[in-house]
Amino acid sequence: MGHSFRLDRRAFLRGTGGVTLALPVLDAMGAEVADHIPARFCALYTANGMSLPKSEHKIPEWSWFPTAQENGQFAFGKSTAPLAPFRKQVSFMGGLYHPSGPKADPHICSDMWLTGAPLHNPKPGTFNSVGLDQVIAKHTKQYCRRPSLVLSIDAGTGYLSRTGTISYSVEGRPIPAENNPRRVFDRLFRGDHSSLEAERDKLKLRTRLVDAVAANAKSLDRQLGKSDRERMDQYMSSLNEVESQLIASERWIDVPLKKQEYSHLNLDATPEGEPAEYYKTMFDLIALAFDADITRSVTFMLNREDGMGISDTFPLKLGLSKTHHNLSHATDPEGQLQFAKYDQFLSQQVAHFFERMNSYKDRNGSVLDNTIVLFGSGASTTHNSHNLPTLIAGGANLGLKHGNYWKSAGETETPMSNVYLSILRSMGIHEESFSDSTGTLSGSIFSKV
Repeated sequence: MGHSFRLDRRAFLRGTGGVTLALPVLDAMGAEVADHIPARFCALYTANGMSLPKSEHKIPEWSWFPTAQENGQFAFGKSTAPLAPFRKQVSFMGGLYHPSGPKADPHICSDMWLTGAPLHNPKPGTFNSVGLDQVIAKHTKQYCRRPSLVLSIDAGTGYLSRTGTISYSVEGRPIPAENNPRRVFDRLFRGDHSSLEAERDKLKLRTRLVDAVAANAKSLDRQLGKSDRERMDQYMSSLNEVESQLIASERWIDVPLKKQEYSHLNLDATPEGEPAEYYKTMFDLIALAFDADITRSVTFMLNREDGMGISDTFPLKLGLSKTHHNLSHATDPEGQLQFAKYDQFLSQQVAHFFERMNSYKDRNGSVLDNTIVLFGSGASTTHNSHNLPTLIAGGANLGLKHGNYWKSAGETETPMSNVYLSILRSMGIHEESFSDSTGTLSGSIFSKV
């Protein structure tokens, strides 16, 4: 008997009373689905660099970068010691930089962290270019309900050089971030499937409104001056993104979410409250979103540059002596030690995230094994755009080999965009280049590039 019967990958069973049940991945859905590994990406950014004490400070054990040992192995410093249980799932990378970084205002390092912001940007009138997370979202959105999830300690976009987001669209424009756990949860998990037809009608109405606005905008555009046309172009880009999300929402409306446990979430946590509880909740939401395969591309900006935003006072709440930005400017041993202790606090939050990701299982391993996590900053020490602190975790099923401290050879620096191109290739996304990349990092932690 032949096996020509073919199921759609989003097939579900409908029972009495309108109850639906999502089917597991079956061979009848085709090998490209049954054998598909859900490759994911998550970028975590902290501002103001990391504590890298100088030799005269006499506290080398508090340096964020580890101590190199033979055969690429390393010893964790005190500020990253909370990550030690994940040694076989993490690697540090040194000697990375964005070639455009030393030529630009040092405060825009968060703006260009995921983009490289090449100065030869071909689109006139724009500062930035597309971010790595959005390139990934373009390739993974067919598999999940949301193309990407953009989070930040402060909601919105901020402004140039004091950005409140690290995510940039294909047009190089900032994508607004969300910072409220309850709103994030509601958008991700609270689809009202008790009345699918009502939900579908609301989506159709919103889609018609978007279509009507788009049609009127084309007519209006012909009557506007140059500057107004540029503003309308930005508006229409945002509208196109809304439209694509509406289309995706309608496609997934009949598919029930994976049954999950939410009782550990504290949706009342806020950035104004206890820092560890807030970060824990946001990381738990990201892990749940990955586990339910709601999205495969996430960015989370943990802190903003230059003393901006809510998190600048977090060190004070933790009993440290100064705000985050002020600690980053410390030139004395005690100041560097305080700065390093805040790095240690952040490492504790990231360690919780890794633990949660390991607790969720895919068909072929943990969620972390199928996720590449990038954690770092756009500066090493205060306003220094060289030797960017970079940690990469996860992705064992995507060919990443961990437990190493990789450093650029000799005195030569390596473009950060080479790392990004290597991440793309590891995820099976075969872009020819990314930003100002000059190639991939073959022979490093990326074994498949």
